[in-house]
Amino acid sequence: MPTLIVNGQSHNVDVEPDTPLLWVLRDTLGMTGTKYGCGIAQCGACTVHINGVATRSCSVPLSEVAGKQITTIEGLAANGVLHNVQQAWLEHDVPQCGYCQSGMIMSALALLAKIPNPTDADIDANVTNACRCSSYHRVRQAIHRAAELMKA
Repeated sequence: MPTLIVNGQSHNVDVEPDTPLLWVLRDTLGMTGTKYGCGIAQCGACTVHINGVATRSCSVPLSEVAGKQITTIEGLAANGVLHNVQQAWLEHDVPQCGYCQSGMIMSALALLAKIPNPTDADIDANVTNACRCSSYHRVRQAIHRAAELMKA
């Protein structure tokens, strides 16, 4: 039985090794913050971090992530305090329907870990998640704000 380390906690899961990580998170572990969008790793709604790397979980089989550190949107807030990226998202009123937002936040967090003070071009090149509501301008504003909050 494979062991997953999700948000710092170990979970033994009894599922087939080729089951996509997204479905293990949602259906087996009940972590529904990570969303299903396209199923072909294009839209980014299912983005999580695997060993710190933003990864589209709909196309990653369980067999590839056993024993690796997985972080989902549920793992960002600590002791009831939102992560800086989540706080910036609220300050800039980014979500409209909200469906893509957990994946967007996870992609933004990975970008800020790599480029602490990104330009708009950096954001456009690295946060490639799709948003039906087209709140991209607010996403950029929130990422810039999160960069400021992370420096403080």
